[in-house]
Amino acid sequence: MRIVTLIENLVYKKDLVAEHGLSFYIETENSKILFDTGQTSNFLANAGSLGVDISTIDTLVISHGHYDHTGGLYPFLKANRKAKVYAKQDVFLKKYHGIERFIGTTYDPLELDGRINFVSQKTQIDEDIFIMPDIPISNPHDTHFNHFKILTEKGFENDEFTDELFLTITHGKELSIISSCSHRGITNIAEAAKKEFDLPVNLLLGGFHLIESTEDQFETIRNCFKQMNPKLIGVCHCTGIDNYAKFLRDFKSSVFYNHTGKVLEIF
Repeated sequence: MRIVTLIENLVYKKDLVAEHGLSFYIETENSKILFDTGQTSNFLANAGSLGVDISTIDTLVISHGHYDHTGGLYPFLKANRKAKVYAKQDVFLKKYHGIERFIGTTYDPLELDGRINFVSQKTQIDEDIFIMPDIPISNPHDTHFNHFKILTEKGFENDEFTDELFLTITHGKELSIISSCSHRGITNIAEAAKKEFDLPVNLLLGGFHLIESTEDQFETIRNCFKQMNPKLIGVCHCTGIDNYAKFLRDFKSSVFYNHTGKVLEIF
């Protein structure tokens, strides 16, 4: 099994591009899965450079309805005519940063009808891969809702990201957790995964949304990670370079920055 980061905020190779967004490609013996589509169609060109044939992908999973994770949705659907799309029902809520800037995802029935599947419970999409839509907030200190709103019939309300989901991989009797943005908190996500599977943690991967975090919030996450003791921690996107440095300081060789073009193998 391999995980390829098709796009992220940082890039090193000259034949790839970066943007403020995130997209993962997961390939197993049985299936090919895309987790998010970045901010634009740029991930498609990166996929070609990385040897990933977009047209052969079986499944697209959308982590939540923000533009930097869904901006490439419709270009993907035009490039791939067979993949099923999985998301939570609230993914198309009218999402805003503050009350002026729309940062959500529009619903195009011509492209999505007949292809999208709304999930509300744990859903298996491969022998070892599960969509996890339930993220109870057992630790309210680790949530990242600031400035995010949804527009409803009643007006603007706080967005608590009822649309967020994550992936788990239970391969080799170990647990890997892939979170795209962690608005509901990476500790809450990790605890939900551990409660469901009760396996030793191999990999924690994704954006942890710590760019505006306080030191107390970082301490909460650090303590959770120390308790779970993952073999690898891959940070990227909304985690922030300064927090990557803190993780590197505290967890040393277990930590890496998951940049555009990074390839991970899970045995």
